[in-house]
Amino acid sequence: MKFTFAHNNLNVFDLEKSLEFYEKALGLTVTRTKEADDKSFKLVYLGDGTTSHLLELTWLRDMDRPYNLGDNEIHLAFETDDFDAAYAKHKEMGCICFENPSMGIYFISDPDGYWLEIVPAK
Repeated sequence: MKFTFAHNNLNVFDLEKSLEFYEKALGLTVTRTKEADDKSFKLVYLGDGTTSHLLELTWLRDMDRPYNLGDNEIHLAFETDDFDAAYAKHKEMGCICFENPSMGIYFISDPDGYWLEIVPAK
């Protein structure tokens, strides 16, 4: 038996704001969507155009407040072929939330407060 990654999911409060962020900050684009017949939820899958791995954003109609992430230390990591340009872009966007120069990485925060690690290509 073998398992392979399919997607990761993040629940988002403001879907349009999140879609704009992920496209602008990371170049992710919508690959497919699914909406409940009663409009109670919407799933939007984002891809990087290179790998088959997807990020699923879930929006719930009845969620009436931003998500409380608590002490959640979970994060997604993105590799970039131009670390300096990525850093400059994210600095300009004001979304860098933590830097670790000794490890050569930094983190950005999405509109819901999820941390996304940015690492240089190996």
